[in-house]
Amino acid sequence: MMTETVKVARRGQVTLPASLRNAAHIEEGDYIQFFIEGAAITLIVKKLIDKSQTYFWTREWQEGEREAEEDIRAGRLKTFDSVAELIVELKS
Repeated sequence: MMTETVKVARRGQVTLPASLRNAAHIEEGDYIQFFIEGAAITLIVKKLIDKSQTYFWTREWQEGEREAEEDIRAGRLKTFDSVAELIVELKS
């Protein structure tokens, strides 16, 4: 667990130290969600996904991605020099 102490500036602003930003992979423009419980504040980094790309993050799509990655690692793939060669393979 990593801890840092920062000073609250004017208008309640705080600067997240680089060590925390790097550890949490926080980049400029990212969104952070805050949860408050008693005196504790928890920050959760949120990555917003364009609505047109949400299919990619579905369970089914991600399972397919993992399967494809495993096929690549295991060498279960073929390369083709032309689209015509690919079509012949698909039809066979």
